[in-house]
Amino acid sequence: MVKLSQYLSLEQRLTPQQILLSTLLQLPMLSLEQKIKTELELNPVLEESAELEEPQEDEETIDEDPDEIEEINEEFEQLKENNKTEEEEKYEELDPETNWEELVNDEDNYEFRLPRDRNEEEFDRPEVAETTMAEHLIEQLHHQNFNESDFRIGEYIIYNLRDDGYLDSEVTVENIAAIFERKPEEVEKILKKIQKFDPVGIAARKLQECLRIQLENLDINGHKKIALRIVKEAFHDFVNKRYEKVASILEVSLDEIKQAQEVINKLNPKPGEGYWDTRQNYIIPDFIVEKVDEELVVSLNEWNMPGLQISPHYKKLIRQSRKLEKDVRQFLRKKVESARWFINAIQQRRITMLKTMHAIVELQHDFFDKGPEYIKPMIMKDVADKIEMDISTVSRVVNGKYVQTDYGVFELKFFFNEGMETADGENMSTLRIKEQLKEIISNEDPQNPYSDDKLADILKKKGIPIARRTVAKYREQLDLPIARLRRKI
Repeated sequence: MVKLSQYLSLEQRLTPQQILLSTLLQLPMLSLEQKIKTELELNPVLEESAELEEPQEDEETIDEDPDEIEEINEEFEQLKENNKTEEEEKYEELDPETNWEELVNDEDNYEFRLPRDRNEEEFDRPEVAETTMAEHLIEQLHHQNFNESDFRIGEYIIYNLRDDGYLDSEVTVENIAAIFERKPEEVEKILKKIQKFDPVGIAARKLQECLRIQLENLDINGHKKIALRIVKEAFHDFVNKRYEKVASILEVSLDEIKQAQEVINKLNPKPGEGYWDTRQNYIIPDFIVEKVDEELVVSLNEWNMPGLQISPHYKKLIRQSRKLEKDVRQFLRKKVESARWFINAIQQRRITMLKTMHAIVELQHDFFDKGPEYIKPMIMKDVADKIEMDISTVSRVVNGKYVQTDYGVFELKFFFNEGMETADGENMSTLRIKEQLKEIISNEDPQNPYSDDKLADILKKKGIPIARRTVAKYREQLDLPIARLRRKI
């Protein structure tokens, strides 16, 4: 039998405004600029505001001419058709008693204007014309005596190179031959010609092939000849630092192996690096921290951010809303509310971002004042407690954001790290411990490098009690190999 019952429950639900703010907080500067441009396109009521202009009272009214009123109604009918979005479903039905004057005149709360403390001319950086790796190789391809089919195969190879210059592992000679209905040996011949393009070794399929191609294009004599033999005959033992075995295989002395190693070290293991369009790898910092008159000044890098306001044209129409049709008035209200929500969210994002960055600077004052070696242990809860906000808010602010300092550009996540207490009671950051470990390894005897146990003992003598497995973890995070692979001849 079906029964009806009532019960009370307490649920936490985010309002559309909170969801919008959370979304904007996660966006880095470039993504935020794109989001604003998209919103400007979708909402006809929202427009950019001129930074130098002061808000002006708009006293114009719509003429009483019925034809003009009808024209306005038709204009909004068209706008309504062109600007339907899913967000409109979140709004309530229009209240016929809406106070339109209050809706459009609350300028102090929603008009967003940027501070004018920075000269925009400082950031007017001209773009430098750069050639990509593909363009560089295609240009060389044109100089080859290739027929149309060979040229198309060459293009296919070039456009399937990875960023490091190696041929994609899934693009084999056999696959290319099947695609272009050619023999594998014919494709291999074209590939070998490309591998001799500048930079030499490009389009190699593995490191051994890349180094061999570069060595074969050198004047082979003396140590270069031994280096080529190493790559061809004993490469696996060589990369694993088994030098005695390499010397035995090639029947040469360890001294000759050492000199051949110096030749190999000068080769380029990643011929693609340095040629790709670096504009794709720019980092635009979200914050700038500068030392001005012995004080640390925090600012948002928002020089390219447009100001936002409600369009004066639509303000004028809203003030005469009683002369408009009901569905047009409802459309107007939705768009105005959407614009106000968006502008208020942008303002709130700015406040939250600055508050969080100020807290980070205060907690890591020595870092910004003296340098990276003075970084302290800090977790997100420390910042959240200081600004009296939730950890999730701090996480959204930190995610994917960068800060420009006097010591370089750093990701905000860099400042959050665990710590441990040293023998003298100091709370030391794990980043500083890693720096100590890196320094010890850089100063070790290259012919007799320290084991992880030995590294742990050295750190303990420096007052840093740390286990061997922790040393191994930190060493791996620093991309430093084990002792055997660090050994040199």
